[in-house]
Amino acid sequence: MVTPADIAEASRRIAGRVRVTPVMNLEDGSFGSAGHLVVKLESLQRSGSFKARGAFNRILSGNVPESGVIAASGGNHGAAVALASLSLGFRAEIYVPEVASPSKVARLVAYGADVTIVGQRFPETYLAMQARVALTGALMVHPYDQPEVLAGAGTLAMELEGQVPDVDTILVAVGGGGLIGGVASWFGGRVRVVGVEPFACATLHDAMKAGMPVDVPTGGIAVDSLGATRIGSLTFDTAREFIDRVVLIEDDAIRDAQLQAWDSLRVALEPGGAAALAAITSGAYVPSAGERVAIVLCGGNFDPSSLHA
Repeated sequence: MVTPADIAEASRRIAGRVRVTPVMNLEDGSFGSAGHLVVKLESLQRSGSFKARGAFNRILSGNVPESGVIAASGGNHGAAVALASLSLGFRAEIYVPEVASPSKVARLVAYGADVTIVGQRFPETYLAMQARVALTGALMVHPYDQPEVLAGAGTLAMELEGQVPDVDTILVAVGGGGLIGGVASWFGGRVRVVGVEPFACATLHDAMKAGMPVDVPTGGIAVDSLGATRIGSLTFDTAREFIDRVVLIEDDAIRDAQLQAWDSLRVALEPGGAAALAAITSGAYVPSAGERVAIVLCGGNFDPSSLHA
């Protein structure tokens, strides 16, 4: 398992290469909640999501060969790997599934990555990427199930604790589980960590119900960022000890949370980035009176015009 010491070391390693993202303390009664809400604006991170933390930590922890760095991603992880590689002077190859949004693919190209679009679902994309690794020996950066990636994501929690030391509960969107695994690894049960998943991509919910990671169907509006077909094994081990529960939300709740985030906060969020907020706005998670809840807004890579499509 990833430890707080691993996360602290990752924080030192990536310092100056990623942003310390701000928090916003919301006024009483925000989104109809009796709790005290704080949002962590990780959508303002480099490359537009929390993924930059794990990407930089993994690349800086490894020995990068002449063939460079390679990753498979629905978009956000690929953008982070491409940006980190560009910043550090390495070549990047990114394999993306066909469901990846055009805006995210365009971001990969803008960061100088060689992009290959292959596979209708992430497992197909990942297999194609593995075949390429076997040929080139490039350093592979997994989107979520790698200790260095999990530790990098955990630096968000370390940072958040410094900003909101009296936090009671943290709401975190779940796809493959890298972010919530890192958050839970840092806090180690000292605060309540709640996962938020769409009904259409319920990897952690279904794994906890089954007692083991299982393959799940994926779909819905957040599939390009939360559409992993199986929870990562590292996160599942952490979840059994340190994650309080998982709440499920509908796609309509995610879209509504995107709109409310813009209308109330003037924060633009992609569907996956709005999922944790949707737990509050939909009533899937109801804070108790006075409960201090931190909501991680984890990504902002999307076409704003899609909100009114």
